[in-house]
Amino acid sequence: MASLAEDLISLIGPERISVSAADLSTHSTDKWFASNPPLVVVHAQSTEDVSKVLAYAHQHRIPVTPQGSRVGYVGGCVPLKGGIALSVAGMNRILEINTADGVAVVEPGVITGELQAQVRKLGWFYPPDPASLKECSLGGNVATNAGGPRCLKYGVTRHYVLGLEAVMADGSIVKAGGRCHKNKTGFDLVGLMVGSEGMLGVVTQATLRLIPHPPMRAMLSAGFGSFAEAANAVQRILNSGFLPSALEIADKFTLRAARDYLGESVTPQGDAHLLVEIDGQESSVKGELQTLAKLVRDLGCTCLEEALGDEACERFWKLRREFSYSLRNTGLIKLNEDIVVPRSRLVDLVDFAEKLQDECGFPVACFGHAGDGNIHVNIMVSSMDDPVLRERAEIALDKLFRQVIAWNGAITGEHGVGLAKKRWWKEAVSPATHQVHLQLKAALDPHGILNPGKFLD
Repeated sequence: MASLAEDLISLIGPERISVSAADLSTHSTDKWFASNPPLVVVHAQSTEDVSKVLAYAHQHRIPVTPQGSRVGYVGGCVPLKGGIALSVAGMNRILEINTADGVAVVEPGVITGELQAQVRKLGWFYPPDPASLKECSLGGNVATNAGGPRCLKYGVTRHYVLGLEAVMADGSIVKAGGRCHKNKTGFDLVGLMVGSEGMLGVVTQATLRLIPHPPMRAMLSAGFGSFAEAANAVQRILNSGFLPSALEIADKFTLRAARDYLGESVTPQGDAHLLVEIDGQESSVKGELQTLAKLVRDLGCTCLEEALGDEACERFWKLRREFSYSLRNTGLIKLNEDIVVPRSRLVDLVDFAEKLQDECGFPVACFGHAGDGNIHVNIMVSSMDDPVLRERAEIALDKLFRQVIAWNGAITGEHGVGLAKKRWWKEAVSPATHQVHLQLKAALDPHGILNPGKFLD
């Protein structure tokens, strides 16, 4: 370790290299329960730092685990093979916001919510909005192709990345795409890097697409007597010609946890909750809100609240963002699985989750993005250190993921595969698809130094 640290200090200076016990512990994990300490933490401040470190690691066959804010849920930035934890959290500058071109140029450590706030001041909009937007970094969003509630209308991170600067495993610096909103020059290297989970290169700069911010937004918060009624409302809203910017759903366990954490007065009644957000021009939004409210009432909701304008809508979103914290407040470990099913399977999924709860003896909470079928299924476990409980949890997860695959769903919609979903990877893709991934990895990282130990190993 001393030799490695000394070599890295000679490359980029002592202030950017750390071997302190506290730093090694901090950079050993993310929000999943797995952890493994690196030998050295590198706090990169520039593309040049990243390039020098990767060139050295490539030459000496040293594992490198890229890290940003480390708030992922799948162990994607756990340094499983030790080596170097390469943190780009300090590369956190917004380099440019250009509304004439409709772009923002950012470093990977910029917090997602901070970019949103800065472009909003100018009347512009960066739509991808993971629930952790106040703490997650844009580099991590790119690495996992992060989503969020607004994916139904606006799409995921991939749809907003116009250009990238990335350092490859050998230290070479690649620039792909640019600041043009259309670009078909060569292969889609930008698309290849987005969602690559730090296994093909390290993003050091991103050029992101901005769009005009809708001048008005409105929301409905509706309680239903059952999840089936709320899911039916989702289909009826879409079948009626509406394309909401968000359609969020929550089950009864989630609502009960929210009542315990936040209080009865701020949590909707019923055993299911539906949030509907629309946006656009003020006159059209006001008219659509009235029509939607009537539709939802006619579908038998037990309670209904309306919100018009940013301040009123944020009150509803605050409740939605507290769901995850409410579940943590139960004192249980939340195995947060971001599976995706065809939208027609929403009720089947929650029915399956209830049966899983009975079979395995763990509470199961379901909430998430009903509009695109991306539901967070949370298996609530008292301990993952107890081998008996851990085995039961693993059996429950096996049943969940195999059912999702059988429904032609996806094992991850936005968190990534990482470590947490590694064992289902080969079941989720065809042998030929797996082989293509291996070929790409071998071509771009021939010594396998980038984020080793994850789903391609």
